[in-house]
Amino acid sequence: MWWFQQGLSVLPVALVVWSAASFVFSYITAIVLHHVDPLVPYISDTGTIPPERCLFGIMLNISTFLGMATMYVRYKQVYALNPEKSKILKLNKIGLTLGLMSCFGLCIIANFQKCILYYIHVVGACLTFGVGAIYMLVQTVLSYLMQPEVHSKDIFWIRLTVLLWCCSSIVSSIL
Repeated sequence: MWWFQQGLSVLPVALVVWSAASFVFSYITAIVLHHVDPLVPYISDTGTIPPERCLFGIMLNISTFLGMATMYVRYKQVYALNPEKSKILKLNKIGLTLGLMSCFGLCIIANFQKCILYYIHVVGACLTFGVGAIYMLVQTVLSYLMQPEVHSKDIFWIRLTVLLWCCSSIVSSIL
C-alpha cells in the first residue's frame, strides 16, 4: 500500500495537486485565449476574464474545502496524540482557527477578482498568505513541542525550512 493511501493522508496530497492544477489550468486557458502575457503573469491575472475566471474560482473553492479538511484532520491528530498536554491543545486550537481563516482568505481570492474588487481581493490574499504563514509557525512550534515522543527532529526541521521559505516568498513578493 502506498503511503498516501493510508487513512486520510490523501487529503494534503489532493490539496497540493488540485491547487497547482487550478493555477495551471487557468493559466493555460488565459494563454490560449490571449488574455495574459505568457511569460510571467500575475497569478490573479489568469483568473480575471471569463472563462478562466470561472475555472479559477471553482477550482480554488474546492481547494478551500480540501484545505479545511486537511487542517481539521491535523487538529484531530494533534489532539489524539496529546490529550493531556494543555499547552499543546491550546496551540492546536489556535492553529485550527488560523488555518480556517487562511482557507477563508482563499475563498475570498477565488470569488472576488482583483479587477472587480481589488481591496477585497488583497484582504483575501493577506488572510491566505499572511495568516497561513502564522498557521505554519504554529504547526512548527507544535512539532517542536511534540518531539521526541511524537515527532522526530527531522519533521521539525522540515517544517521550519518550509516556514522560512514561505516567509521569504512573502517578503520578496511584497518588495
